[in-house]
Amino acid sequence: MNFVANPHILVVDDDPDLRELLATYLGANGFVVASAGDGAAMWAALNGPMPDAIVLDLMLPGEDGLSLIRALRAKSSVPILMLSARGEELDRVIGLEVGADDYLAKPFGPRELLARLRALLRRSHAPEPDLAAPAVPPRFGPFALDTLGHRLLRGGQEVALTSADYELLAALVAHPNRVLSRDTLVDMLRGYERDPFDRSIDNRVTRLRRKIEPEPAAPVFIRTVRGEGYLFNPRGGQP
Repeated sequence: MNFVANPHILVVDDDPDLRELLATYLGANGFVVASAGDGAAMWAALNGPMPDAIVLDLMLPGEDGLSLIRALRAKSSVPILMLSARGEELDRVIGLEVGADDYLAKPFGPRELLARLRALLRRSHAPEPDLAAPAVPPRFGPFALDTLGHRLLRGGQEVALTSADYELLAALVAHPNRVLSRDTLVDMLRGYERDPFDRSIDNRVTRLRRKIEPEPAAPVFIRTVRGEGYLFNPRGGQP
């Protein structure tokens, strides 16, 4: 596994048989497991250090799982895998919107829960990207991207970019000659609200092309890969 050894997991579920099953199975796979049967017991268990992840059922006596997720998110970014016997899409959407990281419908296999937990922990313990500006600004065509000053230069003159323009360009420049899907770009852009029906990424690409492409209608730097996304080619029209 690519995360801390013997990660600590808190299982919050009102079914004692399920708590025992998960404690046994996860324990046999290198996890240290604590459990709680309701919200009050969960908060008591969290008096000490925060666990590496929480498995939380939505249907609990007293304070329900959605309220607990909201309260947890106000205090911590601990990964949360929510469980529910209700499989409706609305439950999944609401749970994810209030702050859960993943969703698993009951009944489920312990192996699937283990795989999802490992994936959550890998993401949460991934190294932070190196944000230091490179010694030589990235260049493409006649442009140089000043990553320290968040500027685009052409022949030493600054090209007027909005912060949204710069963030999109920086994401593309950091991944040259690689197709980036719209979803990938959404994940890369800070403060961008995800909407599966939103075409704002396309609009932002169009605006950016007007500022860097010799002929925006026939782009050579930011190319559209039909059905997949966008590819940044720093060589432009050169072979």
